[in-house]
Amino acid sequence: MNSGDHRESGLSKSVWSDADFEEMGWHDATVHGLYVQETEEVLPRLLLDLDYIVQWVHPVSPATHFSFWVSPATLVFEDVWDLEGDLGFKGTVPDLAVDGVRRLVPDDARQDLPLWHIDGHGFDLKFRASGYRQYFRQAPTLIPRQSLPHTERGGCAFTEVGFS
Repeated sequence: MNSGDHRESGLSKSVWSDADFEEMGWHDATVHGLYVQETEEVLPRLLLDLDYIVQWVHPVSPATHFSFWVSPATLVFEDVWDLEGDLGFKGTVPDLAVDGVRRLVPDDARQDLPLWHIDGHGFDLKFRASGYRQYFRQAPTLIPRQSLPHTERGGCAFTEVGFS
């Protein structure tokens, strides 16, 4: 099901795909989990559990800080190969926040499979994948920070169903 219309936050549907790439932005989305799922097909899937910032809300005076419409989401890349990455932090594990997701045209003979680059604060992932779907698991919540508390988001999950 893909109703998931939440006009107050600006979210028009609860399941998005690589066809919506130009409309999406993952800047400062918090990653709570990563899962490489083997499939019956030849290539695995890459799933990320994240808090997606649907909308940044400018402060209204006298407030001085942004607030955020945030929804827990599962981002699923299909037919993943050539996965490489780096967790570049030392010591205490920080919040893993995405800086950006980029879809690049490869410079080799396999231009039918895009090269994806997820770079973040303290991590970096590069891989090939045929595309993705992102499932917003709950209606967005307006909060004063960029990620939901563990209990409000339902813990770490890789559910592939959008809210209705």
